[in-house]
Amino acid sequence: MIKILNKQDIYDILYGCTILGTGGGGEMEEGLEFIEEALVSGKKFKLVDVDSVPDDAMICTPYLLGAISPLPEIDEKQYNRLPRIDQQPIMLAFDRLRQYLDINFYGTICCEMGGANTAIAFYVAAMSDGFIIDADPAGRAVPEITHSTYYLNGLPASPIVLANIFGETMICENIIDDQRAEQLARSLAMASRNDIAVIDHALEMKMLKNAVIKGSISYALKLGKAFRKAKPDDAAQKIADIGNGFVAFRGKVEDFSWKTHDGFTKGDILIHGTCRYSGNTYKINYKNENMISWLNNEVHATIPDLICLIDTNNNEPVTNPNHKKGMNVAVIILPAPNDFLSEKGLQAFGPNYLGYEFDFSPAQQKF
Repeated sequence: MIKILNKQDIYDILYGCTILGTGGGGEMEEGLEFIEEALVSGKKFKLVDVDSVPDDAMICTPYLLGAISPLPEIDEKQYNRLPRIDQQPIMLAFDRLRQYLDINFYGTICCEMGGANTAIAFYVAAMSDGFIIDADPAGRAVPEITHSTYYLNGLPASPIVLANIFGETMICENIIDDQRAEQLARSLAMASRNDIAVIDHALEMKMLKNAVIKGSISYALKLGKAFRKAKPDDAAQKIADIGNGFVAFRGKVEDFSWKTHDGFTKGDILIHGTCRYSGNTYKINYKNENMISWLNNEVHATIPDLICLIDTNNNEPVTNPNHKKGMNVAVIILPAPNDFLSEKGLQAFGPNYLGYEFDFSPAQQKF
């Protein structure tokens, strides 16, 4: 039940994860740098399904947390006086967690589907000669720690170990819940160039196995492989078909804006329709990930549904805030993971989370 992932497998997985990242989850280019480092070191990427993992195996969830936009030059200057470490901060955090708990970890579970954050979990597993668990607690990329099946199932996040590029490490104990964990981690990220390495939910597999979305890495692999093999004109439809969703819109990016605020990258994208979508507009608002969209000024899709954007010129997923005026794009809507459709799931990651008073309603194809 163990699959040794080759380089093409990993590339396909990260493409699938970048699509499922709905604009967030980190840049795939950054993720690939971690993968290449592990491959050069002769490490293997061993994928194992949840049900094959021993119940007493210790698992952890490593990831990077912060805004996904560049730090303004004026803010960057304040960090110039601080020394930088050569070690990857995520491995510094991992080594500190192992020392703190005095245990060896069987493997890792990625915190979400994303070009960088999925790769981070792969990297830690490979560098420690551990296993990658074929699961995650989100089924997509999400902006906050509370947007996870860990939170929905009441699993404890602490102890949480955090580390930054300046070599500073922090251990957070006795955290009340994931909402408090989010506040603390976000604050520490904002004091660390809006980018901090985090490892949490260090638990035995028996506590995790029924509190994660099983098979999500295999799903990303299937999605990424189909995306690679599809012709540019067919790629968006292929993704929609595999993901049981639909292509909602095609057009050109007319305008966009973004800012870094409260440790997140927030912005809007305005798309003018082309071909059979001509005369229509589509607007997307994001908070790291794409959150809500409007078709001709009427709400069309909201979290927890996935609003995915593909650049149809170069056949690449579009991450925030990397938009360009005139960019030809396709908007794909994929259905939300079932776990987020519960009452608690929608309270945590539905329209009310964004401050809207209307209830979640699955997006429907209009054209």
